[in-house]
Amino acid sequence: MSDAVSRLAEVKAKIAAAEREARRAAGSVTLVAVSKTFDAADIRPVIEAGQRVFGENRVQEAQGKWPALKAEFPDIELHLIGPLQSNKAKEAVALFDVIETIDREKIAAELAKEIQKQGKAPKLYVQVNTGSEPQKAGIEPREAVAFVARCREVHGLAVEGLMCIPPIDENPGPHFALLEKLARQAGVEKLSMGMSGDYELAIAFGATSVRVGSAIFGAR
Repeated sequence: MSDAVSRLAEVKAKIAAAEREARRAAGSVTLVAVSKTFDAADIRPVIEAGQRVFGENRVQEAQGKWPALKAEFPDIELHLIGPLQSNKAKEAVALFDVIETIDREKIAAELAKEIQKQGKAPKLYVQVNTGSEPQKAGIEPREAVAFVARCREVHGLAVEGLMCIPPIDENPGPHFALLEKLARQAGVEKLSMGMSGDYELAIAFGATSVRVGSAIFGAR
């Protein structure tokens, strides 16, 4: 068994324990295995061990490895979890099943155009910059609820969730609590929050998916 496969089993066990601790239904949290920077040879054993949901940061990198893997394993669900540039909207809609990083009007408009053109229906999340960090993608928390409404009403996008990446040097708990509150106000049910260092805490705050990379694949 590869190291990644044994670590995958450990992460799944911890997710199950965190679900029980939070008195949530077993299987209510989706594990998104973050495979950015790893190639198909590294990813394949994890797929063969049963993992079917993966996350990538860059459209171009994902294009180099996932079309062939998805052809071989058609039940894979691929999430875009990194910033999306408007000129990559066409490729993103073609390849990804879930796009978690809508954070501005231009991206919403481009995605709407490509979804219509390609006849595809990726699941869509709005990224919220809960720490208001200038270097980080995501819409400001105070604008998030209105932005979700505009995505739906102006652009016809079926936004179903919110996503955040808390500041690295802060307690993530308040950021997870803020995202959960904004999701309720916006009327969305999905919460993508929690990474390798804090996914168990995120589950306690209501995460419906956690994005775990290094705890499965090892250091990059």
